[in-house]
This record gives sequence, structure tokens and C-alpha cells, in this order.
Amino acid sequence: MPASLRASDGGIEFAPDGEVIVGPEFRTLEAAWIEGIAAMARAGARVVVDEVFLGGVYSQQRWQKALGELRVLWVGVRCDAAVAAAREVARGDRTIGMAASQAEVAHQGVAYDLEVDTTHAEAMECARTIAAHVK
Repeated sequence: MPASLRASDGGIEFAPDGEVIVGPEFRTLEAAWIEGIAAMARAGARVVVDEVFLGGVYSQQRWQKALGELRVLWVGVRCDAAVAAAREVARGDRTIGMAASQAEVAHQGVAYDLEVDTTHAEAMECARTIAAHVK
């Protein structure tokens, strides 16, 4: 992402409270990225995308449209908001408040084939659960 998109009203902004605000220039770049990923998958690449659905179901619908008839395993990765907030602080490179603000919004209306919860499960355990569903 060009640095200019972090410095313009049309790009992306990370508010002090953790809110993420996206503008039209960011949405244009995002749409191109989604189409590019879909093209790679249609060409045979096995792709894993880690995406926070800031727009909930609307975000998933954009991906569904781009991916069309491709086989997709939709995985919801959840974490208790308080635990996610503590991890955010421990990392030291995140906007404080972002994890709590996204904990539920990212899942609103989204349909998953599988869900994992990282609140108490280690990342490798979750990865194994997901891998068991990928054939």
C-alpha cells in the first residue's frame, strides 16, 4: 500500500481509539488486490488470505463476488475481546483499542465453514484444525 494512502482522507486512517476509517482511494486499491488474489486462485495457486472483515458481511460479499465459483474454506478466527486487547498491548506495534473494536464487528453477518477461537487455543492447534478441513 502506498504511504500516501496513510496520509490522505481517501486512504486509510487508524484513529487513536482503534477505529479504522477507509476512504475511496483505499477501496479502489483493495478491490484491485481482491481481484488479483482471485485471479491467482483461478490460475491454480493455493491461497490463504488473512483478512479482517471491517465491513462484516459486506466485506465477505466482495470476496465472494470476486472468487465466484472457486472452492473456498471460510474460517472465522475469534478471540475474547479482553484477551485480544491484552495481546495488542503486549505486541507494542498496534493501535490500542483496535482489537476490542473489531472483535465482534468483523464477524457480523459473516458465514463460516469453520471457526477457531484463539482465546485459549495455541496458534498451531488452530492451524491443525483448519488444515484438517483443507484437502
